[in-house]
Amino acid sequence: MRKQKGFSLIELLIVVAIILIIAAIAIPNLLRAKIAANESSAAASIRSIVTANIEYATSYPAVGFAATLGALGPANATCSAGPASTNACIIDFVLASGTKSGYTLVSTGQASGGVNTQFTASGVPTTWNSTGVKAFCANEDGVVRFNSPTAQPTNVTTDAACLAAPFAPMQ
Repeated sequence: MRKQKGFSLIELLIVVAIILIIAAIAIPNLLRAKIAANESSAAASIRSIVTANIEYATSYPAVGFAATLGALGPANATCSAGPASTNACIIDFVLASGTKSGYTLVSTGQASGGVNTQFTASGVPTTWNSTGVKAFCANEDGVVRFNSPTAQPTNVTTDAACLAAPFAPMQ
C-alpha cells in the first residue's frame, strides 16, 4: 500500500466550499457595518457644520450664517491666508470640500434683508444603498434630522424642507 501525500481533489473542493459559505455570510455584514460607519460620520459632520455656522455668525455678524459650506472652511488645505468671511477656516478642508465618508454635504444660508438669518445643512449618500441609506439635515435650531428614503435622495437647501416630513429628529 502506497502512502498518500497531499490532499485529494474532493478535500480541496470541500475546503473551498466552506470558505465561500463563510464569505457569503460575512460580506453582507461587513457592508452593513460600512454603511453604519458612513452614516455615523455623516451625522457627526452635520453637527460640526451646525457648530461652525453658529461660530461663523458670531464672528461675522454683518454676514450672518455662511452662504455656502466652502465659506466655513479654508481656501487651501493649510489655511495659510488666515480666516476671512469667504474662507473662515472653522472646519477642515475635507469637510469643506463637500464629500466625506461616502456622503455629499452642503450648507446653504438663507438671506433676509441682506444677512443670512437661517441656514440648512444636509448630507445624502454619494451612492444610495452602497455608501449609505439615510439622508441627514439640520438648521439653526441645531437638531439633526434623518430620513430613510427608498431611492437616491437630494440635498435639502431650505429650512422648510428640513423641518417637513419625512425628516424626523435623531434620538
